[in-house]
Amino acid sequence: ADSLYVSEYFSQSAQKLSFYSWYGNAKLFHFHVPEDTVLLRWLLQASRGKGPECTSMEITVHFRHGAPPVINPLGTRFPANATVRPSYNISITLGSAVQNTTFVNVTSPAAGDWFIAAHLPQAAGRIEVKGFSTPCPYMFQADMFVLRLTDMPVLEPGVPMPHTVVSPAKPLHVKVFVPKHAAAMRFQLSSCVTSEQRACTVRVLLGSITLPQSFQRSLTCTGSTNCSLALESPPWEKWLQIMVESLGPANASVSVEMLASFTVCRPGSPSSFLNFISLNQSQAGGRPGAAGSSALAAAEAAQNTSGQRSSSCLQSQPVVREDLDVVSVRYRLLNGPSVPVSSLSPTLLLLNLNTGMDSGGSLVVSLLLNKTSVSLANATVAACVSAASPVLSLNATQNCSTAFSQGYPLSVSTSSAEATLIVLYPQSDDWFLSLQLLCPRAQGGCAGAEGRVSVFAYLTPCFNDCGPYGQCSLLRRHGFLYAGCSCKAGWGGWSCTDDSKAQTVGTQNLATLLLTLSNLMFLPAIAVAVHRFYLVEASVYTYTMFFSTFYHACDQPGVAVLCIMDYDTLQYCDFLGSVVSIWVTILCMARLKKILKYVLFVLGTLLIAMSLQLDRRGVWNMMGPCLFALLVMVTAWVHHGAKRRHCYPSSWKRWVFYLLPGITLAFIAISVYAFMETNENYYYTHSIWHVLVACSVAFLLPPRDKHKKPWAWPQKLTCRYQICQNDREELYAVT
Repeated sequence: ADSLYVSEYFSQSAQKLSFYSWYGNAKLFHFHVPEDTVLLRWLLQASRGKGPECTSMEITVHFRHGAPPVINPLGTRFPANATVRPSYNISITLGSAVQNTTFVNVTSPAAGDWFIAAHLPQAAGRIEVKGFSTPCPYMFQADMFVLRLTDMPVLEPGVPMPHTVVSPAKPLHVKVFVPKHAAAMRFQLSSCVTSEQRACTVRVLLGSITLPQSFQRSLTCTGSTNCSLALESPPWEKWLQIMVESLGPANASVSVEMLASFTVCRPGSPSSFLNFISLNQSQAGGRPGAAGSSALAAAEAAQNTSGQRSSSCLQSQPVVREDLDVVSVRYRLLNGPSVPVSSLSPTLLLLNLNTGMDSGGSLVVSLLLNKTSVSLANATVAACVSAASPVLSLNATQNCSTAFSQGYPLSVSTSSAEATLIVLYPQSDDWFLSLQLLCPRAQGGCAGAEGRVSVFAYLTPCFNDCGPYGQCSLLRRHGFLYAGCSCKAGWGGWSCTDDSKAQTVGTQNLATLLLTLSNLMFLPAIAVAVHRFYLVEASVYTYTMFFSTFYHACDQPGVAVLCIMDYDTLQYCDFLGSVVSIWVTILCMARLKKILKYVLFVLGTLLIAMSLQLDRRGVWNMMGPCLFALLVMVTAWVHHGAKRRHCYPSSWKRWVFYLLPGITLAFIAISVYAFMETNENYYYTHSIWHVLVACSVAFLLPPRDKHKKPWAWPQKLTCRYQICQNDREELYAVT
């Protein structure tokens, strides 16, 4: 009946999309699907602005159950030994319409965490100055509708249960709980008849749908004969949904009888008491008697294990989870880093990743075979890393598949004793590592062979900390934390291991030299300022040259990096010196009275420092002081010209050989800075900016006052008598 279903609605706020260059540009949405959900519907809404800068755009949306989706829009390489499975994605096109609404339906979805990631196409790479252009806003919002069954019937193991499918439009939903250590499950459907006492046809779907890959099992039963399906390694301690739908006439009901049975595996492992003793001894350290007790416990554990191998289907090894930091976990084996592996039954290790906060990193599992422990030269230790349920039949298959998931295979041997597996964004669940010794068929003495394998497993935010050419960034979406690598110096890939477009060391050194040594072009401007007695201006240019040089030496993405102080401090001082240099140069050109000029120097510097603290990359931090200084300069020039009744400056040589070249260089510098810089050409276009600005300052500085004497040491070394001079401001034309 319809009253048995409950609909629920979940929504999250819209996010502004970004062009893709690394995982941090993808906008993540995190939802939780409740238990007994029979229908899931995503409502995806995309919109864009209405301005002329907004064009048609394609938005890519990725889906995944259990963890954030692993995506690769740029087609870069993943690190070696990493397992990558394509994500399920759809494309939403924003054409002439301002808004697009898309629905995505999932029948019988898996309960738990679901993630959606959305992004725009690859970024163009142009460096845009904030405020010069208005980017088009592209917004994306994901809402979730679920239809949940309030009283889903429970199928008890080993008990036949009759049920009725009312009509093909209303399928029957039941669930069964899979116990721990279940090695196999058998589902049987019998006594299938319609209301008209005819042979019926039904379809049975076992399991839930997960994305990007779904392992839902299907079974079609016809007639009243028994119909069954066997499942190896069903998910432990989880509810398994079963849906039965009729394929007969629309007005005919179907009666069926269902039976679910499990084959439970009897684990063999050291007793809990011995595990408790081992844990206490490992925590106690070197207390008196600890070594003897630990050795005794280990001996008893080994004897107990060897006695149980013949009667158990797996050997469980105790593992301790140690939380180190955010998305950082280390797994420690109580009985030492090495575990015994035999051919009789698999050795099982539980890696707990079901806290809900572990799926934002990378799970790393490394195996190291002790070659001296294997008695057979051609023996191989096969291993499988799987989620939800372990692989218990390694000797029969090597694909590491379970009932509803696909594991990841590993193997070590005497010829290749090391193996590593990297699982990117592992789904939130219990993970299992199964190991078993396999021998060639030609050798018959495999039953008594045993090997020892050292196991190292840990969860890290970024594998290898993104390497030398990447930075590991911790990202957050509401309360969920996940990590991503931001690469530099042309490197790419998930962990910054793709060097197909990487800069060579020579290119990195050249970029550093260009960006730092180009600041030496301020030396002519400093020399001109000192020669003309503009000592305050010369001090500002020296400050700018110093901090710009060392900021760009610290800002390099590669190996040619030198930071004399904190990066943020160097950046702030560089930006402050650049804007103040423009400010004092234009005010110096205005030829104001000294007291007024220095008041404006100090007041403007304080205001510029405040604005840079508020928004360091805002365009008005530079344009505002420039426009105000130009207004002051034009006003002063008009005032001088009105008093002289003459154009100011009056000399045509001053205009042709100084002002016009300086203004031209300044406009070219601004054009290069605002419209030509990209990530690829930054190191030489920004160096050109340094050169042009420094040269324009040398041209634009006005000549010294007429009453100022040139620098000369004989005039400075006066004896007894000193002629007084008039230091009044010169307000006449500059020649």
